[in-house]
Amino acid sequence: MYARTTTVHGDPRELATGTAYVRDESMPALRGMAGCVGLSMLAHRDSGRCVVTTSWRDEQALTASRDGVQPHLERTAAALGGRPEVAEWEIAAMHRVPEAQPGACSRVTWLRTDPDAVQRAVDAVRLSLMPKLDDLPGFCSVSVMVRRADGLAVSAVSYDSWADLEQAGEGARQFREEFAPARGIDVVDTADFDLVLAHLGVPETI
Repeated sequence: MYARTTTVHGDPRELATGTAYVRDESMPALRGMAGCVGLSMLAHRDSGRCVVTTSWRDEQALTASRDGVQPHLERTAAALGGRPEVAEWEIAAMHRVPEAQPGACSRVTWLRTDPDAVQRAVDAVRLSLMPKLDDLPGFCSVSVMVRRADGLAVSAVSYDSWADLEQAGEGARQFREEFAPARGIDVVDTADFDLVLAHLGVPETI
């Protein structure tokens, strides 16, 4: 499966209005497009930074949707008070326990490695990290998306609450400072978000 992310560095004052627009206008329109499986939205309430992700059945559906989604992405960004930064990804791994409930949050980490090493990085996350996450209090899901030709990956780990996310902080630090560097992976950025819409619809891959 594939995904398209739209990142908006928006206005925190427009977050409620923008979220309502995504939920009530963008999501139904996008879900009605051929091959669209679902949508999720992350929001940082203090900075206004938001990430809206749509999932697609395959690469052909993702490619075919480009022209059709563009007006929706632009209107979504305008509702959030910013401009859209769009990227396309392959969904390399997905594991979830329960469905996320209201109040859930996510820690997102952007990674870079050699393009030839992307699959090794994904396999390392799936085999070494994912099994440990099941034992963490409040763990909901983990996903990994990649752009193989660019050597880029992004992982998102979601929890029931901010308290659960904070409790998992030591494991996140070990990933950034020990696990990733030992495998030739650079951590480009990390950020924590409210998971305001959780309807991505991607099936389990492990």
